Parts: sequence; C-alpha cells; structure tokens
Amino acid sequence: MSVTKTPVDKPQKVTKSPFREWLDSIVFAVVAATFIRWLLLEAYTIPSSSMEKSLLIGDFLFVSKLHYGARTPGTPLQVPLTHQTIWGTNLPSFSTLIQLPMYRLPGFTDVKRNDVVVFNYPGDPDEPFEDPLQGNGGYKAFPVDLRTNFIKRCIGVAGDIIEVKKAVVYINGKEAEVPPKAQFYYRLESTDLLDDRFFDNEDIQDYASFPADSLSPNKFLYQIRTTPQTVEGLRKHSFIRGVTHQSRYDATTQESGLFPAGAKQNPDFWGPVQVPKTGLTIQLDSANISKYGHVIKYFDHNDADKVVIEKGKVSIDGKAITSYTFKQDYYFMMGDNRYESADSRFWGFVPADHIVGKAVFIWMSIDPNPKSILNKIRWNRLFRLIE
Repeated sequence: MSVTKTPVDKPQKVTKSPFREWLDSIVFAVVAATFIRWLLLEAYTIPSSSMEKSLLIGDFLFVSKLHYGARTPGTPLQVPLTHQTIWGTNLPSFSTLIQLPMYRLPGFTDVKRNDVVVFNYPGDPDEPFEDPLQGNGGYKAFPVDLRTNFIKRCIGVAGDIIEVKKAVVYINGKEAEVPPKAQFYYRLESTDLLDDRFFDNEDIQDYASFPADSLSPNKFLYQIRTTPQTVEGLRKHSFIRGVTHQSRYDATTQESGLFPAGAKQNPDFWGPVQVPKTGLTIQLDSANISKYGHVIKYFDHNDADKVVIEKGKVSIDGKAITSYTFKQDYYFMMGDNRYESADSRFWGFVPADHIVGKAVFIWMSIDPNPKSILNKIRWNRLFRLIE
C-alpha cells in the first residue's frame, strides 16, 4: 500500500517595509559603534593647548581601549554614543539609578612613563561645587566613567617620586626624559633685531623682547616659549649668540592653587611627592595627610561619607587610623605645553580606574584659525602616530 505525502504549505517570507529595514540598519549601526567605542577604539578631538606642540587644537585622534584594557560600564543607563549630555543640549544623557562596579578587561600593556593617556578628570575635591555642566567642581556630580575626559602625558607611574626643579622634571632623583615637543621658556640673545616674520618662520608664537641696552649695541634679548627641537634649529643661525633654558619662577615664589594645598611651591619648583601604589603603606602624619588625604577619602574605594579628615587626623568608619595602605595604583600626568597645562601639579594623581585609553594616532587635523581656506586641513598631520 502506497502512502501519499500531504503537501505542507511553506511559510511565506515576511517582507520588511522600507522603514523597518532602515530602522534595523540604524539599530545595528548604533550597537556596532557602541561596542567598538567601548572595547576597541574611540574618537576624540583636542580642544585646548595643553599638549601643544605634540597635539594641536583641532586634531582628531583615535584612543585605543585595547592597550590598557577596556573598563566594564559603570553607568549602564545611558543614551548610546553620548558622554555627559544629549547632543546639542544640556540634558543629562545618563541616569544613576543603576551603578555597577567597574572592572578592567585584560590589556596587552600597562600605563608607562611618556605614554599619552586619555583619562577621566579626577579633579580636586577642594574645588567649589558648581553646576555639573559648567565645570569648576561639577565633576563631582558625575560617575567616574562619565567625568570629563582629559589628555596628558604620563610623567610618573605608581611608586615614582616626582620633583620639579627649575622647570626640569626629576623622577626618583634622575632627570626625566623630555618629550620631543615639550615646550619650555628660553632666553634668546641675538646680534640682529628679530621681527614677527622671523618668529613665525621658526614656528614660535609666544615671544617677548627685553628693552634694548644702549650700552650694548647689536645685542637683542628675547624670551621665547618653544621646544628643544626648535632651539637646536635656532642655534644654527649665525646671528644667534645663545639660547638658554630658564624657569619663570624662582624657588622662593609661592603660587596658590597647586597640589597639595598649602605647600610652598610653584609650577617650576614642585614636590617631591611619591605617587601612590597598590600595597604602599604610609604613616598619616600632617605632611602625608596633606598629600594623600583626599585620595583616601574620594578615590581609593572607600565610602567618602565614612572617611573623616579633621585636625590633622584621619578616621574611617569611626576608627582613628595612623597608617594607610593604598588599594589601587595612581599616575602623575603633565601636559607637554607645561605653562598652559592644568595637570597633576595642580589637582593631584589620576587613579587607575579613571584611565580611559592610550592615544595612538591622529586621523584628521583642522586648523581653527587658518591663514587661508586652503590651509584649513593640516594635511601633514593626517594619520600621524602620537609620540
């Protein structure tokens, strides 16, 4: 007896509407971009002069999350592809209803001295609190992963002792390597009167002349801010008698607003201070409380409400302590444009959990003040590795 199969109707394929296909494509693109931005690479732009001449205002760069390892999201309730606010508005792009502990995925290197690093600005807890969208202390209103992004060069890693003398950085007692395009002040002596065109040709924007000395003809003095590379080029001119590195401050000058608060120092004569390191134990005398008290209270994974610092003493959860062991590593950051940089000399250390990634290369550079429309794009900076 034969058996005849009953034909089964095949399900008809549902055809998506153009709107549905368009919506699916957008969702896929947003998910893919969010994943790449979190795990692999993220694009940033340079808004300030703190890293000139290494990085210029208008440089667009990619920052690698792979080098140091990406952080797991601490603030998951956030509009995709935003940071603090929704594009073009002052509306917060996130909610703190859910806050998760952050972990760092394995990377293939650690933060090293002279790396150019993007990090979340830890800020100075002594800053006055103002509106979170206006700065000046507003970072306190943001979770760690949503604090303002800064970019600086790592000068010191955990455990290093940092000191600045006559505008020269010393690490563990030895003169530190100078970034190739770091800027310093110099005293320039010339036998010729130098004009704006000369300084423009030498790519020197910050310069000033000293009054001429009638008793010393053919002697013209200038103060310039430029890089060691440029100085070597200046010395090749026959009319340049000398170019001498100088600091803008002397050792007796005291500037306010530096870290740690109350120390008698200035940007050219600073420290020495040791960068905190996991497992490092310090005695909590008055000097160390001034240097590390805010680190213990705000950044070292303690409940800030349970850390009390007053009258030169520290207590945690109601118990007075005379020593403290750090729970994570920290870093010391400085801008290459040393006199235009608000950095660790002013607000202290960068905790390891604030590190975002390593700046790797410039993919676009737009001059905000070009001499002509033809010079709007800085073609010589495209796809340049960051040193």
